[in-house]
Amino acid sequence: MNKELSLKQIAEGMPKSILNASDKEIEGFQQILDQTLKVREAHHELQRMVQTYSGAKPNPGSQQAGMQQKEKAY
Repeated sequence: MNKELSLKQIAEGMPKSILNASDKEIEGFQQILDQTLKVREAHHELQRMVQTYSGAKPNPGSQQAGMQQKEKAY
């Protein structure tokens, strides 16, 4: 699947309010996009860290559940 869009397709998909925005409004919009991308990247990094941590160490909650089951057996 080709995800490349032409400039025309991008322009057609943008609301007129953005196309007619002032330079100051465009700068604000750009800052919002930049911060959104940073949050997205941080979220992906956090997911990787959680997966790495989860794979490296046993889940403490599952250890407690296992200990409780052993106690019930006695």
